[in-house]
Amino acid sequence: MKPTNLSIHLTHFLTDYIVGKRNLSPNPVKAYRDVFILLLQFCRDIKGIPLEKLSLEHIDIILVESFLEYLEQQRHCKTYTVNHRLTTLHAFFRYLQAESPEHLFQCQKILSIPLRRFVRKTVEYLSKEHLAALLAQPDLNTQEGRRDIVLLSVLYDTGARVQELIDMSVGDLRLKNPAQLRIFGKGRKVRIVPLMQNTVELLQNYLQERQLITPDKFSHPLFTSHHDNRLSRSGVRYIFQKYAQQVWQQHSEFNQSISPHSMRHTKGMHLLQAGISLDIIRDFLGHVDIKTTEIYAKANLEMKRAALEKVSPAPTPQLPSWKENKSLLKWLQSL
Repeated sequence: MKPTNLSIHLTHFLTDYIVGKRNLSPNPVKAYRDVFILLLQFCRDIKGIPLEKLSLEHIDIILVESFLEYLEQQRHCKTYTVNHRLTTLHAFFRYLQAESPEHLFQCQKILSIPLRRFVRKTVEYLSKEHLAALLAQPDLNTQEGRRDIVLLSVLYDTGARVQELIDMSVGDLRLKNPAQLRIFGKGRKVRIVPLMQNTVELLQNYLQERQLITPDKFSHPLFTSHHDNRLSRSGVRYIFQKYAQQVWQQHSEFNQSISPHSMRHTKGMHLLQAGISLDIIRDFLGHVDIKTTEIYAKANLEMKRAALEKVSPAPTPQLPSWKENKSLLKWLQSL
């Protein structure tokens, strides 16, 4: 059977353009792939279009908007997730404009679909007291507990993303002065972050106990599961939530909803509160845009304002607001 124009262009987009020209790492490529798996399943199961007959002509603005509504109403995706799916489709149709000019108008119609508006959540981070409570939870009498205290300490000390933590290998460490860690971030960008002395000592003991101090171990994952495999995202999440649950039980005032990524936010907030400039925090955390880093400044300002209001509420009148706050499928799965 002759391949459809959709299968041809989608294959080139995912294998040549995304992997080759944009040089994305495997995780973003899988995220792109998963969006198209959802779209193809929607076309087949909801719209009744056989995949072997599905062509670019089927994927118009009406179908895409219907797909987004399906994500919201049937799959109960949050606004952020729906926007991520739409951004992926935008990337494909932006690529298609140059590859298939006869579909230019169709592409531009789809590119005109705006992202959903949503209220950004407040940055969830730990106070120094609650951070200390979290780090006090692992049982240091067990090998698993000793691994976990090192993992949590590295997660906070470096401000690493979860995937960056998972990708760390022994050879990325330098424990001699000046102690530092090499991190492979988004887009395979490398950044070097310093390590504090307490974390260095934990890492030295950890590497020695696990016999990871010889050069032949440099490619070995820094953190592994019971089966000596590199930890997964769900594995890191499980470890973190286990100790967070213990803190919740011990501290009645601690009612935050936190995740492993909260350690990154915690580091960013603590750096800001220590007087470190936003430019340095941006570079330390590996943010591309300073606007991403500015969420810490905003959260810090709101925290100060809330504290001041508790101390001395201002007796100012309520002023009126003048602004309203309104076989292709199988191939994809095999990637």
